[in-house]
Order: sequence, then structure tokens, then C-alpha cells
Amino acid sequence: MADILVLYYSHRGAVKQLAQLVARGIEQVDGMRARVRTVPKVSAVCEATEPDLPDSGAPYVEPRDLDECAGLALGSPTRFGNMAAPLKYFLDSTVPQWLAGSLQGKPAVVFTSTGSQHGGQESTLLSMMLPLLHHGMLIVGLPYSEADLQTTRGGGTPYGASHVAGMGGDTPISDAERRLAIALGRRLAEIATKIAP
Repeated sequence: MADILVLYYSHRGAVKQLAQLVARGIEQVDGMRARVRTVPKVSAVCEATEPDLPDSGAPYVEPRDLDECAGLALGSPTRFGNMAAPLKYFLDSTVPQWLAGSLQGKPAVVFTSTGSQHGGQESTLLSMMLPLLHHGMLIVGLPYSEADLQTTRGGGTPYGASHVAGMGGDTPISDAERRLAIALGRRLAEIATKIAP
């Protein structure tokens, strides 16, 4: 079995739900397993304020998760058209993996959730791709052969899976958004099987 890292930060829970759907898609592919991880919040205080282990949910990511993965699914809520600070903070710490080339040639996908339809989904997804390109990863999108891309009234883009959560974060993930997130995970895993040595 090869592991694909599903790494996310979630504030209200929508990105966590998307991560679980992407993981479900990954595990539909023979020989692939999802390794779901998260990152801690960033504090303005100059000392650690988060516990070493989260109270619930996915464990925090460790450098070895990047070294050992066959591919990466990266998820974040949108913050002014960009990824959230906790995920960016973690990515900024991956210079050792960049120097070692740990992620070079591995496939990667991105996913996000926004408060509104025009809340910056696509710019967030594109901003998440930038550090992955610097790592030498192969960016995988959602092709228009996924029929939901042409009919969705919520999230879903060729750049990656997405969800429109509403300003209160209380809009459930639609059936189309769900199918697109699963399809994104499955596509990532299928490509990882073709690339893996």
C-alpha cells in the first residue's frame, strides 16, 4: 500500500469534510491509502499554545509524512483569496524537504471552501499550487469529463474541489461538491499509481 497525504487546515469544519471526501476517493483506488493530517493554529503569542496532539480529529502533520507520501492533497479555507495562515506557516517550514527533493515528481491536488460564491475559491487554489510547484510536484486538476463541473451552482473548479459554505459556514456540502471532491481524490490516486516506481 502507498500512502497519499491529505493535509488540511479547517476552521469551521467544511475543509475537514472535503478532506474526508478526497480521502474516500483515494481509497477507491487499489493499493492506495489516505493518510489524513492537519496543522495547528498559528498564535500571535511567541510560545506554543496548541497541544502537541489535537484534542480530536486528524493528527498534526510531521515532516516524515511528506517524505513518505506518494502524492499530496492540500486543503485550506479561503482567507482573502489566499490560503489560511496555519497552512502557509507549515509550508514555509518545508525547506528541508525542498532541499532534499522529497516531493519532486509526486502528484498533488488542492481543495478549498469559501463563505461566498465569489469569495476567492480559484485564487486560493492557485495560491496553494505555488509552493507545490516550487517543490517540483505535478499539479493535477479536475477535467471537464466530470459532468458536475458543468452544472454545479456551488463549488467545483478545474483547479480543484471546492465548497461554498455560506457566510455563517452552515451550508452543507452539496451532492455535486461531494462527487467532485471524491473524484479529485480518486484521480490523484490513479495518477500516483502510474507515477510510482
